[in-house]
Amino acid sequence: MERNKVVLVDQNDQTVGEMDKLLAHERGELHRAFSIFIFNSRGEMLIHQRAADKYHGGGLWTNACCSHPQMHEDLEQGALQRLQFEMGLVCPITPLFSFIYHAKVENDLIEHEFDHVFVGYSDDTPLPNPAEVQDFRWISVRKLHEEILTSPEKFTYWFKSALDQVLETLEQTKSFAANR
Repeated sequence: MERNKVVLVDQNDQTVGEMDKLLAHERGELHRAFSIFIFNSRGEMLIHQRAADKYHGGGLWTNACCSHPQMHEDLEQGALQRLQFEMGLVCPITPLFSFIYHAKVENDLIEHEFDHVFVGYSDDTPLPNPAEVQDFRWISVRKLHEEILTSPEKFTYWFKSALDQVLETLEQTKSFAANR
């Protein structure tokens, strides 16, 4: 499942072009992305450690799945396919919100993404793709916050940027409490 291109967008998420993924990250071009947060019936969040040889974020912990939709691909369908490819999970997902972030990351790369955030619920055991995922675990939100406070360098920028907004949005919609 090659995803070597990104869809360039404006501040309103309108498509303005397509570019090689690495080049977009070298130049800091705004492009479309998605992030999926998965919870189980105990209210724990699925996080994974990115494979060590990823071009950025290798070895860092992050949400269940994140990637870039391709040109003319349905966003939600692409996210579902990527979740199955990376984590071996199949479950419904729901869009929560979108946000833009901009951050310098390692290897002189720049993350500048219009990130569409989805949430899903599953009690299935992930079957991760070793080319994408080094490790995974289910973790309570309280424990996750403690780990981020004590070792923020172990987590991806986008994950830390979206986490509290994900939790706040779920609390506001009561879907988190209803699915615990």
